[in-house]
Formats: sequence, structure tokens, C-alpha cells
Amino acid sequence: MVLYSLFFKIGLFSIGGGYVMLPMLRLELVEKRKWVNDRELLDYYAIGQATPGIIAVNTATFVGYTRRGIPGAVAATAGMVSPSLIIILAIAVFIPMMESLPLFQKAFKGIRVAVAVLLVSTLVSLTKKGWKTWVDGLLTLAGFSAVVFFGASPFPVILAAGFLGLLLRRHRSVVQ
Repeated sequence: MVLYSLFFKIGLFSIGGGYVMLPMLRLELVEKRKWVNDRELLDYYAIGQATPGIIAVNTATFVGYTRRGIPGAVAATAGMVSPSLIIILAIAVFIPMMESLPLFQKAFKGIRVAVAVLLVSTLVSLTKKGWKTWVDGLLTLAGFSAVVFFGASPFPVILAAGFLGLLLRRHRSVVQ
């Protein structure tokens, strides 16, 4: 119960992800409870970053496991994810009631614009790094057109692009 409530509190107040959580973890685990030292905490945190998944959840799982084994890992993990689940469920309950409000609609229009700008920015950045020749751009445009304008399923387009990319790479290495 202690692991669950501790990680519930950390999960509730570490808004911003795993990096924001580190000072809270240090305060609670190293200074207050003395469950781990600074080096161990950094090791858990590093492992949490290196393993698939969310850093905060992975770190909570490792700490819980070292304290109480598998039940501790489950309790710490559940404590870390519970606040997010509760907040998401509350939002899901209230969105249908709020979506008719003009302020809510304007906020979501603004969010859509921000997301579109971020996507375009990412696309431009990746394009600059990914396209080596005009053929790369042509293939990208062909794949995009196949999916967007002709309704092709993305999966075969991705497979075909991968196959063409391998052929072109092989051809380029033979030519050089």
C-alpha cells in the first residue's frame, strides 16, 4: 500500500513526463525514505530510459520490484499509472457535455492548428535528412499519392517503398 500511494502521488504531480519525475523520486526515495541511494536511483532511471515504455512507469516498476518483489512492482506501477487513468476517464466523461460550448470548440480548433504546424515542421525536418536524391522525393510523393489520392492501404505501400529502397541502394552501390 505504501508503494502504491507513494507512486500515485508522484504520478499525480509529475506533469511533463519522466524527466520531471526525477527530483520527486530523489526527494521521496533517497532523502525521505532512504530506500535507495543516488547512484541506485540513477541506475533505475537509466534502465527505465533504455527499456521500452514510459520512463516513469519503468522506474516505478524497478523500484517496486527491489522493495517488495513482483507484488511491489505491480503496486508501484499501478500507483504510477492510476492518476493518468483517472484523469483520462474523467475527461472522457465530460467531453460530450463540453463539446457544444463555444470556448471548448475554439480551444480544439487552436489545438488542431498547433498539431498541424508540429506535423509539418517534423515532416520538413525529416525530409531534409531523409532525401538524398530527387528519386527519393519522387518515391515519397508517389507513396503519399497512392495512399491519399487513390485510397491504397498504407501497409503494401510501405512494403513496396522498402523493397524499392533496397533495390535503389543496391543499384547505387553497384554503380559506384
